[in-house]
Amino acid sequence: VQLQASGGGKVQPGGSLRLSCVASGFVFDARSIGWFRQVPGKEREGVSCISSRGHIRYHEDSVKGRFTISRDNAKNTAYLQMSRLRPEDTAVYYCSPTNGCGASGVGPPFRSSWGQGTQVTVSS
Repeated sequence: VQLQASGGGKVQPGGSLRLSCVASGFVFDARSIGWFRQVPGKEREGVSCISSRGHIRYHEDSVKGRFTISRDNAKNTAYLQMSRLRPEDTAVYYCSPTNGCGASGVGPPFRSSWGQGTQVTVSS
């Protein structure tokens, strides 16, 4: 499994970013995809996920209404559109195929392969 997340950067509170995740090494359109984030000293947390064909989307409460996950199976790429960013959104963001996505949240990562991640910094 290979994952390349990109699109991070530094933005002011209230700003927007669009993260991309290009994946290979597995059957992309057979797997849910999740976006996770991690800050130093804390565990990685699942933020959003999308089912294999895009019919189910989940967003954790703190990002609901601000973040939107999507995917393009023809391009083996998933996206995370982030709007109205807050300082507490500052983290390294990772994508991963997951074992499930639904009302119960982001499923555990498939094969625990994370790639490098992309840094998002929200600061004035």
